[in-house]
Amino acid sequence: MNGNVSIIGDGAMATVCSRILSEKNLSICLWSAFEEYAEVLKQSRENKAYLPGIEIPPSVKITSDPAEAFFDHPDIIISAVPTKFLRSVWEKLKPFCPAGVPICSATKGIENGTLFRPSQVLRDVLTGSADSDWPIVALSGPSIATEVAKGLPATVVSASSDENLARQVQQLFSTSYFRVYTNTDIIGVEIAGATKNVIAIAAGILDGLKMGDNVKAALLTRGLAEITRLGISMGGKRETFSGLAGLGDLVTTCISPFGRNRSFGEAIGRGKTREEAEGQTKSVVEGVNTTISVLELAKKYNVDMPITRAVYAVLFEGQDPSKAIMELMCRPLKAED
Repeated sequence: MNGNVSIIGDGAMATVCSRILSEKNLSICLWSAFEEYAEVLKQSRENKAYLPGIEIPPSVKITSDPAEAFFDHPDIIISAVPTKFLRSVWEKLKPFCPAGVPICSATKGIENGTLFRPSQVLRDVLTGSADSDWPIVALSGPSIATEVAKGLPATVVSASSDENLARQVQQLFSTSYFRVYTNTDIIGVEIAGATKNVIAIAAGILDGLKMGDNVKAALLTRGLAEITRLGISMGGKRETFSGLAGLGDLVTTCISPFGRNRSFGEAIGRGKTREEAEGQTKSVVEGVNTTISVLELAKKYNVDMPITRAVYAVLFEGQDPSKAIMELMCRPLKAED
């Protein structure tokens, strides 16, 4: 896969993708939904809002014009847009998007209302059917943008039902510091990428309450169990959830000081309201809206997800975080599953 690449989004991951791919001597265009911010990026060559101190390579073209987003018919499109804005952004870009161009999705979340995964949202917007055959790959795994941007080692997966396309994206992104494995379980990879943010909020709440490492280890372990139950019920493979996109991403998101969802949860644990905690970051805290969708999926597939339910109660029903933890600890005793 050579030639032109369009990157949709102006956040930290979009910037990281532009840096990785610029090493491959490709023609890259980064599209921002905001004209004013696109001009800031052009002039400063630095994403000060989302990835300060990291240069956007001079070779990367930056635009906010939808007509310029897919310059010279790109060979692949990278979609790095938060889930809550994914549909509206792509509805704006749809008239200009060349039919059938493969899309690599770096979005992690579940759309509210439809309960669609990012790949389904893209297909629904572009073709009118979430189950269409538009070629899409999910790029996911433990990849804190700040670390990757500095060239620190990271390993992720390229997931698609089309093995050949997954391998093409693997080759496209692989560098000496960014290793990519392939995976055919795009359902499992996308579910894992979304649900780990909910558990990360819970991990942050524990940090804010200074509950210690024992309970955090238990949270990650039991959180992985409920994530896996949901993923398998939706058609994902069990092994996906013990791999990079599952356990790997979950651990990173729950322990990294740079993780938005964990940091948001920590603010909640320290007594901030949901609105106050969200206001502390310029980036979208994906786990907030995802909590709503994941709880709906749990009901739809009749899957027990007590941690997700507790996070929902804290965020949207005003439950005291300490009480929510106590209720989890006092659930009826059972065998470990």
